[in-house]
Amino acid sequence: MKSNQTTLCYIEQDGKYLMMHRVKKENDINKDKWVGVGGHFEADESPEECLLREVKEETGLTLTAWRLRGVITFICDHYQTEYMFLYTADAYTGTLINGSECSEGELEWIDKSSVYGLPIWEGDKIFFRLLEEERPFFSLKLKYEDGRLVETALDGK
Repeated sequence: MKSNQTTLCYIEQDGKYLMMHRVKKENDINKDKWVGVGGHFEADESPEECLLREVKEETGLTLTAWRLRGVITFICDHYQTEYMFLYTADAYTGTLINGSECSEGELEWIDKSSVYGLPIWEGDKIFFRLLEEERPFFSLKLKYEDGRLVETALDGK
């Protein structure tokens, strides 16, 4: 099975993250969940090229400052393994598109303190804590079976 590479970005502003409520696509593994913005690499893209393209497509914003925070390996019994490059960004230009213009879901600024109360993946709670702790670059492995988180490893442990 070939690898599956993606980016995910949480844009930060005034103690909030820009998040997407995934409600628009059929057969979406993230259906009804709240996630950051991002997506799959196109041919020959670097992680940064994918990040900038996906953020622009989904939000209308052009990032001007971002940080690679970690790499997350998702293993799932119903999908191929995914390697996700996790970014945060705190500077951009442009205007946020109207929510109805995004084909993936509804965009909304969410207070960082409210994130854990949203329907998010169990493993996302782990990387949100790592982001809050300002942990230096990390590698996180998350294994899911039937949608349940069954195994985690941080930096190989």
